[in-house]
Amino acid sequence: MPPHIYGTDTIVRRMRDVLFALAPAFVYSIYCYGLKAFYVTAVSVLSAVFAEGVFQKINGREVTVGDLSAVITGLLLAFNLPPDVPLWIPVIGSAFAIVAVKQLFGGLGNNFVNPALAARAFLLASFPAHMTQWAAPDAVAGATYLARLKGESGFVPQVSDYWALLFWKEGGCIGETSAAVLILGGLYLIARKVVNWRIPVFYIGSFALFAFLLGRGSFFSGDVLFEVLSGGLLLGAFFMATDYATSPITPGGKILMGVGCGFLTVIIRFYSGYPEGVSYAILIMNLAVPLIDQYIRPRVYGKRRRAA
Repeated sequence: MPPHIYGTDTIVRRMRDVLFALAPAFVYSIYCYGLKAFYVTAVSVLSAVFAEGVFQKINGREVTVGDLSAVITGLLLAFNLPPDVPLWIPVIGSAFAIVAVKQLFGGLGNNFVNPALAARAFLLASFPAHMTQWAAPDAVAGATYLARLKGESGFVPQVSDYWALLFWKEGGCIGETSAAVLILGGLYLIARKVVNWRIPVFYIGSFALFAFLLGRGSFFSGDVLFEVLSGGLLLGAFFMATDYATSPITPGGKILMGVGCGFLTVIIRFYSGYPEGVSYAILIMNLAVPLIDQYIRPRVYGKRRRAA
């Protein structure tokens, strides 16, 4: 009966769209890194599903693994891991993401930070040696491009480096192998209206602006294209900063979320001792979301704004 609006959209349908958008990156990671990428991802996903099911069963809750949210968490965590990590790393990470970050706060929609990114931060702090061992797609260990930018003062990207970032990254996490497939997946989610365009657009746009303005050696000298394609920016902007539970609900809040993530990512990348800043930038802005939602609210229909 009116005035209610009914639709066919469901959590499962949206999660399936996210899985479909991430599938090309998963397949490409196996093409680049071999079966080790498959094993890490499979263990991460299965551990997340198992942790959720067991925790809910033990606590007498409805088992909701069928909504696929645990699958997404496990997949995103794997995409934030190096392909050579021991298989016990994704087991611990998935258990932490599901139990400590998601279920202890009430389950899907009640977590206040992104579970996969919180687990990555936990693993990086607990097992830094395993979390910073990178392998290039040809199985030769090496530093990531971001580490080279920070550690090699004479490093100047060549044309081949831009192609490597687009299609065949020198080294990095499982989900960062190709910027091109991440862009395609992100555009698919926007076209399907699974994610709102404001967060990724303003995240990437503000990051590019601040990266150019601040530069790595001097102001107004940043290599915007190289910075955008490097690291986990695209993965974070399209697939993690847009998480429903940990992002603002209003259009203005989403814009502020994107700008804040972009600015913090540049600051951490350029001025901290850590070469990448995406994970921590998103986690910091996750913590600011309640404050953003409190102060950036849409005007109530039919209500006049208070005069100054």
